[in-house]
Amino acid sequence: SGALLFHLRVTLLRVLAGFGISLLLGAMIGIAMGRLPRLNKFADPWLVILLNLPALVIIILAYIWAGLGESAAVGAIVLNKIPNAIVTMREGARALDGELDEMATVFALPAARRWRAIVLPQLLPYLAVTSRTGLALVWKIVLVVELLGRPNGIGFEMGLAFQLFDLPLLFAYTLPFILIMLGLEMLVLQPLEAYASWWRRAA
Repeated sequence: SGALLFHLRVTLLRVLAGFGISLLLGAMIGIAMGRLPRLNKFADPWLVILLNLPALVIIILAYIWAGLGESAAVGAIVLNKIPNAIVTMREGARALDGELDEMATVFALPAARRWRAIVLPQLLPYLAVTSRTGLALVWKIVLVVELLGRPNGIGFEMGLAFQLFDLPLLFAYTLPFILIMLGLEMLVLQPLEAYASWWRRAA
């Protein structure tokens, strides 16, 4: 009937939106917190709160405050993912080699070239780890978000299958989702992580 492809597409779009936004914002905030002690001191308590809030609470609050809309669904996904991205990227920013920074200052490297040649290569392994762990988390969060408050998507269909005690329907929606997840892991994320650490092996 085409229902599987429709719901799969809807879920994947939510995954990509939530993952992309949380990765971008998490990387920016995490790097800033790792480089700026005052910002880290101010933001760390809020980060701890977000890390320890159950995903279900965040999803329910997002739906209550923003309504049962797409923006609330994506917002709930981002809020559940972004603390993990911030923590990982903050540690990456703290681990930057100070001697390389000093060298860049001595040679008066422009800011853009310093980021491209010195900072970014050191942060890439942390970004790759954030991507792998983040995508694994986002898959799960999206299904719960759809189960609780969306009229479409794999999570919604799985909830419907549960209500009907329809195991064939449940597996019909679950297995393609798992296969796509494994494909992204093996074909995209693992090669990305290997590439991100090439400069360490070369050194």
